Amino acid sequence: MYMSLWIPFTLMAAFMQSWRNAFQKRLSVDVDTLGVTLARFILAVPMAAIYVSVLFYHGDTNIPQLDVEFYLIIVLGAISQIFSTALMVKLFRLRNFAMGVGLAKSEAVIAAVLGALFFTAPLSAMAWGGVLVGCVAVWLISVPKGMKHISWPTLILGLASGLCFALTTLLVRQASLMSQLPFLQGAAYVLFWVLLIQTIIMLVWLLIRSPCTLRALWALPKLVFTISFVGSIGWFTAMSLETVALVKTLGQVEIFFTLLISAKWFKEKLQRGDKWGLGLILIGALTVILA
Repeated sequence: MYMSLWIPFTLMAAFMQSWRNAFQKRLSVDVDTLGVTLARFILAVPMAAIYVSVLFYHGDTNIPQLDVEFYLIIVLGAISQIFSTALMVKLFRLRNFAMGVGLAKSEAVIAAVLGALFFTAPLSAMAWGGVLVGCVAVWLISVPKGMKHISWPTLILGLASGLCFALTTLLVRQASLMSQLPFLQGAAYVLFWVLLIQTIIMLVWLLIRSPCTLRALWALPKLVFTISFVGSIGWFTAMSLETVALVKTLGQVEIFFTLLISAKWFKEKLQRGDKWGLGLILIGALTVILA
């Protein structure tokens, strides 16, 4: 009876993700790429610890005894998300906000292919149709004037970011399933460990290589705090209930929110192809829900 809950969790995540990306773009004006990446994780760790504690206490759940494979998957997922976030921040500097997010959304079709090949997550024909429609929609929005108007560095960065995001989500789902916890507790437990590992890695790296970046973050506490972990709760929980490809295809509604933010907040001009793309995103989202 819980399976349909992946839909509201995904919609919540998509809405929060669009704002988190917007704040990351704003932060990238004053802080370098690694600093913006750290900002996504650092303040989320104590929030995640409180969230896990509350869920485990009220759910009368014990901390699981898990093997080395579980924590290895967590570490790989954490590192993959660091790279995916850093690559997307670089995209923001090359192209406009909406295009950067749109190219990174190639993760849905990449996750579908990798999930079917390596993670025993096959899709029905209808679900594949929804994923492919969503992919076309993202392409229309990201590259409205065709391939000749996009640089190879931008395209490569976008696909690389999408690949890293896809690997992250597939590994996170695998870890959640391995925990054998109820879906809320399992998603929260995995989220806490991913955020903790990411924060430790980034802090150590920046302390050694770029302490000035940490000082720049310290000067912008409100903006850093705004990049919350609420979107991550939605993604991690949805992926504990449904395959990554379907979650990420429905999650492409994030682009609708992104386009609104791009136009209203960043004053970036939208293209005519955006309307067609949004229509196809809606069709793709409805298709995967019905699948």
